[in-house]
Amino acid sequence: MADILNWVDIGPLDGIPVQGARTLQTASDRIAVFRTLDNQVFALLDRCPHKQGPLSQGIVHGHFVTCPLHNMVFSLETGLAQGADDGCAAKMETRLENGMVRVGLTPSQMAKPDAQ
Repeated sequence: MADILNWVDIGPLDGIPVQGARTLQTASDRIAVFRTLDNQVFALLDRCPHKQGPLSQGIVHGHFVTCPLHNMVFSLETGLAQGADDGCAAKMETRLENGMVRVGLTPSQMAKPDAQ
């Protein structure tokens, strides 16, 4: 059975830089919430599965992010590594409603109130 998601508001779309990210600390991890040039929003766990690099500090290009530690590229849509690299950064569900960004969290991830 799939986990029920709790939708957490993290603020307005304008609070996330274009082709950038902001982070959300949850009870169990840190999530990177990305905004693309075409104003779509995606969320991944904020760590590269290879060297644990902070993906929120990576370069956003198209619907991809490049890890700042070793240039591994991940799809923002799926979390999957691109090219010859193997791995996956866990993807979180997002919504954009009336200009506000929401992230779907499982009960074990329930967010602390300190989005950055």
